[in-house]
Amino acid sequence: MKLPTIIERRRFSSPAQTPQALAWDGKTLWMGSRDLRRIYAIDTKEWRVLEEKEAPGIPWAAVPVNGSLSFTIGEGPDDDRYIRRFNPKSGFSDTDRIACPEFTGSYLSYDGEHLYLSQWYKHRILKLDASGNIIRQIDIGAEICGHVFVDGMIYVLRGKEQPNEDWRIARFELRQETPEVQDIAVVPFACRSLTFDGEHFWSNHRAADEIVSFVLPNGQKS
Repeated sequence: MKLPTIIERRRFSSPAQTPQALAWDGKTLWMGSRDLRRIYAIDTKEWRVLEEKEAPGIPWAAVPVNGSLSFTIGEGPDDDRYIRRFNPKSGFSDTDRIACPEFTGSYLSYDGEHLYLSQWYKHRILKLDASGNIIRQIDIGAEICGHVFVDGMIYVLRGKEQPNEDWRIARFELRQETPEVQDIAVVPFACRSLTFDGEHFWSNHRAADEIVSFVLPNGQKS
């Protein structure tokens, strides 16, 4: 059966080139620029930058965690990946920093207790403990370019980057021992990152330097 397509609600010019990391903290949309290595707090109603800070590397992904943000940061000449805590008031922590498994990983989500880190080429999402050790491994069956928890379920952007940026949004329940990942809709642009503001999903169209909000078709979750 042919999948429907997501319904775009708004499409904005990114405040900086190559928008990559994206996270909604309950009031503000945070975006990280891949090439500029800076992060931006955005007021989505007026679409203006509230603040801008330098990141300690490439901000590949972000997720809100108990009043702060956790970022996947690529560091050094080999782009080794670390998860670093960011406090909007004090900035990036020099001490709250854990290495990603095998120094690889990109997108993040959070279930209220644990971080979940995806590995693009291994087609999997890893549940991590506070030290970065792997607690659980979930096979997604495709490349992963974003995921977010909504009402206890994980929504994930999955597909193939090459040759033509073919992406879908899917979801699954963690309660299943071997989760069944079900595609919901086609995402018709080269999406990067996924977050949810309580009403709309958001993703980056990085190649176009745009940020997009959307809903799901057929009356499904917003």
